[in-house]
Order: sequence, then structure tokens, then C-alpha cells
Amino acid sequence: MPLIRFNRRVKDVEGSSTLAITARANELKAQGVDVVSFAAGEPDFDTPEHIRSAAIAAINAGFTRYTPSVGTLELREAICRKFEQDNGLKYTPAQVAVSCGAKHSIFNIIQILVDDGDEVLIPAPYWVSYPEMVKIAGGVNVFLPTTAATGFKITPAQLEKAITPRTKILVMNSPSNPTGMLYAKQELEPLAALCVRHNIFIISDEIYEKFIYIPEPFTSIASLGKPVNDLTITVNGLSKSSAMTGWRIGYCAGPKDIMELIKNYQDHSTSNPCSISQKAAVEALKETEETFVKIRAEFQRRRDLMARALDKIAGVKYVLPQGAFYLFCDFSRFGASAQVAKRILDEVSVALIPGESFGAPGFVRLSFAASVERIEEGMRRLTQWAARNS
Repeated sequence: MPLIRFNRRVKDVEGSSTLAITARANELKAQGVDVVSFAAGEPDFDTPEHIRSAAIAAINAGFTRYTPSVGTLELREAICRKFEQDNGLKYTPAQVAVSCGAKHSIFNIIQILVDDGDEVLIPAPYWVSYPEMVKIAGGVNVFLPTTAATGFKITPAQLEKAITPRTKILVMNSPSNPTGMLYAKQELEPLAALCVRHNIFIISDEIYEKFIYIPEPFTSIASLGKPVNDLTITVNGLSKSSAMTGWRIGYCAGPKDIMELIKNYQDHSTSNPCSISQKAAVEALKETEETFVKIRAEFQRRRDLMARALDKIAGVKYVLPQGAFYLFCDFSRFGASAQVAKRILDEVSVALIPGESFGAPGFVRLSFAASVERIEEGMRRLTQWAARNS
């Protein structure tokens, strides 16, 4: 085979550990192994029936052709209503771009904004895909480490120290994957002021917005005044809140000139998101707050169940998540977390994600987006494994 010269921006990109471990767990399940998966960030309930019905109706009506590359006007108008009602953000449809999932939205934004050598500030621990997207764009990752002592949040002093003339973007994810932390309004305000002062764009990843377990209201950083709004691209989607992971609908909103560039970029890459999924998304955006109250209550019950089980494992530490559906745990007493995760999957058939992928060696991420019965069984196995390896 001849020597292949790969694109330098792509050859060093690492695969997603979350997807890899989920795939391995699924392989074992196909072989008949009873695997308990705490790996994937995916609700365990089905997409609600009325959303599925909207998709079926779209198929039956022949809504199966191309749409505008950034989504139908109907869907972008529904997204504008959602942003205004839920977040106090006023956008026009021209300021909204619909993509094939929130991950795709973030990828597009980074490709549009980042030039060779531009620095992107990423609080750590971070979602596994942020750094790889920056690599593909030719940018430089600058990580802002946080610890349990600071609630896994960056401080204004830390942000200011990290800013250089090459700084282009600050990535914010609240509630966070993997830590579950939530920035309060008073914590966001000084961070927003610094970005405005230094003319830094903000990508605000708000995909877990509906999963908050404390009284603190959710705040979109773009709602903190026009100066920061002009610099913020707000990202959300329906994968988590409406259990639509496979439908691949995400969206972003922000300055019109950025959205126009995303349209051009998407014109020549994916074209439009699935037309049928777009019709389902319009229906999903009609969900009332009452629905999310019930969902949050169930996820909080699962969080607390998993936390109580972890409390019984000596030497394991965690910060109780305020949002999302993950417990990020210090498992360093058992060794390097990549090896620990492999051993746990091989020895007791429980899948979890090692912290190296999130910029936090020694930690593991456990998703409580699983049934109570599976959480109980998985934690029983983990407790026994820990006891044997103490």
C-alpha cells in the first residue's frame, strides 16, 4: 500500500471515548453479556408519542424533500419562540441555524470562527469533542483547569489570566458534561464582562438546560445585555430534553453574519438536516414546562440513588451534580482511570467513561440516564468490584 499523506488537521484527532466504550458495551450485549451501561449520555425513555406521530404524518404527507440548509422557516420560528419564552433571548429566524445535532452546530461554529493559531479557552473537565473540533480548525486549545474545591467552575481571575491577543473563543457548557455543575447568573456576569472587554466570542452550550436539580434558575449568558449577546452563539438541541438522540436536530443562534457563514458552510457539507426530523422538532418545541418537571424529578431520583451507592465505596469522591445526568467521580485510588474503566467493563460488565477523555485523569463519568433497576444492579457490581480491589 502506498504511503498516504493525511490532512495534518485530521490525522491527530482522537476518536470519541464515549462512543467507543458504548460500542464495546453493545458488542458485549450482542454476545449475550448482561452489560449495565453508565456510558452514553442518552435518556433511556423513548421519544414521546406525539413527536413520533408528527414525523409519521410528515412522511405520509410527502415532506421528504430538501429544505433550506439551515432548516425550515417553520422550525426556526419555533426556535425563536423557545429562546424568547425560556431564556429571554430575542432572535429572528435569520439568526438561527439548524444542524444535524448540537454537536454539529458547535463544529460549524468553530470551523467558521477559528483560524490557524487562534486560541480557544476551554474549562476543564470538558466534553470530549470540544478539543478535537478545535484541532480540526487549526486552532490552539487552552485549558482552564478546575477542581472539586471550586465546584468545577472557572473564576474571573483565572479567565483574565488566560486571555492573550490570540484568544478567539471561550467555550461555556452549563449545566456541564461531565461534572453537572451550573453557573449562576452572578457567576456568569463577570465572565461575560471580561469577554466583552477583550472582544472574545462565547459558545454557550446549553444542551442540558432542562436538567437542573437545584432551585437556581437557568441563565443564558447571552441574556446578560446586548454587548455580550453580540458576541455569543447559543447552542441547544432536542437530543436530551426530548429523547431525540437519533433524530439529529440541534440548533444555534447568534449574530446574523455568523449564521450566514454557517449557512454557506452547511450548504457544501451536509445540506439540510433531515426534513422529517425537522417536523418532529417543531412538535417537540411545543412541550410544556410540566413535562420537564416530571422528567427532572425522575432523573433527580436516579442521581440520588447512584450517589447513595457511591457513598458506600471507600475513597471515592464526587461533587453532587446540580444538573445534566452524570456523576463525575474521583476513582484515582484504583489506578489510572482508562485501565480502571476497562477492567470494570471486562470483570463486572459495567460500562463507564474514563476521565482522561475529559481532561481529568483519575476520574470516571457515570451516567444516571438509566432505569432505577439498572442503576441498582450496576452499583451493586461496582461496589463488589471496589471491595475486591481495595
